[in-house]
Amino acid sequence: MGGWVYILLCADGTFYVGVTARILERLREHMRGSKATAYTASRLPVQLVWCKHFERIVDAIATEKRLKRWSHAKKQALIDGDIMQLKRLSKCQNASRSTPLRREGMDPE
Repeated sequence: MGGWVYILLCADGTFYVGVTARILERLREHMRGSKATAYTASRLPVQLVWCKHFERIVDAIATEKRLKRWSHAKKQALIDGDIMQLKRLSKCQNASRSTPLRREGMDPE
């Protein structure tokens, strides 16, 4: 069954990163604002700007957690498919924390 990682652009310009097994159903929920306490409910309308399917849900969850820690600029580079900018933004000042994009599963397909 696998899972989807997705990024929504909210009306206030922020990004929301989520994970789901059923992407279309989940997007409809976001767009309806069906859960009043959800981050996106007060930031409607939202727009799907990026998504990726993973064969294993555990990989999707791990990627979601990683993307949630990324800066707005780094998420924008991923959305734009700007690999050079993504690599520049991925450079870490502390070499022990630097992780190649290939290992993160963020290679362009």
